[in-house]
Amino acid sequence: MDTLTNMAATLGETLKVRAETVGIAESSTGGLISAALLAVPGASKYFVGGGVIYTREARRNLLDLPDEVVTMRGATEAYALLAARAIRDKLDTTWGFSESGASGPTGNRYGDDAGHSCFAIVGPIERAMTLETGQSDREANMWRFAEEAFGFIESVLRDAD
Repeated sequence: MDTLTNMAATLGETLKVRAETVGIAESSTGGLISAALLAVPGASKYFVGGGVIYTREARRNLLDLPDEVVTMRGATEAYALLAARAIRDKLDTTWGFSESGASGPTGNRYGDDAGHSCFAIVGPIERAMTLETGQSDREANMWRFAEEAFGFIESVLRDAD
């Protein structure tokens, strides 16, 4: 967790300096992103909240997404953008971040292989990306997805300057 906490501390400092906030909707990372952000003292200055949006019921009830989004293929950049917008709007944050994928050891119901994850961040600018680790180890993929998420968010925030 030390690596993630260090990455979260860097992101948290960036958000604090900018007086910006973030909401997180994560899936196959299982809460690692939110946990790392909350492990940093002073997290309440930038972290408003988040959730592990792991099922269609969670999409419907926690993000209040319409049925056409609830039933759409989840591990896509298009879905990640919609979820990032939803968490940002629901929590009234500067930034909304979403992750959705297939940790493993098998792929997901949509046909994505293990190690596939899509990220999106929405705020003053919007970006999405897809990561393919090529690995089937569930826990290793969860950690890798979270690490990549922090790098992606930092990169987007730099571009927003």
